[in-house]
Amino acid sequence: RDGRPVNVASVRAILEAVDVPCELGGGVRDEKTIADWLDLGLERLVIGTRALSEPDWFRRMCRRFPGRLVLGLDARGGRVATDGWLETSDVAATELAARFADEPIAAIIYTDIATDGMLGGPNLAAMKELRAAVDLPIVASGGVTRTADIAALAAVPVEGCIIGRALYEGVLTLPDALAAARQNAAGNDGVVPT
Repeated sequence: RDGRPVNVASVRAILEAVDVPCELGGGVRDEKTIADWLDLGLERLVIGTRALSEPDWFRRMCRRFPGRLVLGLDARGGRVATDGWLETSDVAATELAARFADEPIAAIIYTDIATDGMLGGPNLAAMKELRAAVDLPIVASGGVTRTADIAALAAVPVEGCIIGRALYEGVLTLPDALAAARQNAAGNDGVVPT
């Protein structure tokens, strides 16, 4: 929420400890920060607030770093929330996504604030609406709790989902989530829990 990197040492330690692609979101609001994080070894960076406030800047960054930037759409009631969810704009999440549909972005992470951490299932209607608006990879975030949620998201289809609280609290295990993603991958590129 500070709009600047505050956790470089922790991110470096994670990158050194794991052998999987990593992405980071939060506080990524200028070109130097983007370049520094990517140089450190991050695969992708999530940008939300500045994509809304300065769309021309975001377009330039997408072209400067093709396939490395993710549009982070945090939505409250379908409207884009910014600044660490502190503010809610008048812009519909689908409208903002459509503005960048032709840019070389890696994906869109759509977080439904109302379902995030609630263990009540994802907002499938919002995911379907976003899928209808853009032909970009979508990663669903918020409410993914059971293997049935992964199957439902695969049917939208989305390319991935973020699972947080359900894993932390043992409601869903990573092996079960990965098995559900593989099982439901037929007919699309597959949902990958992240």
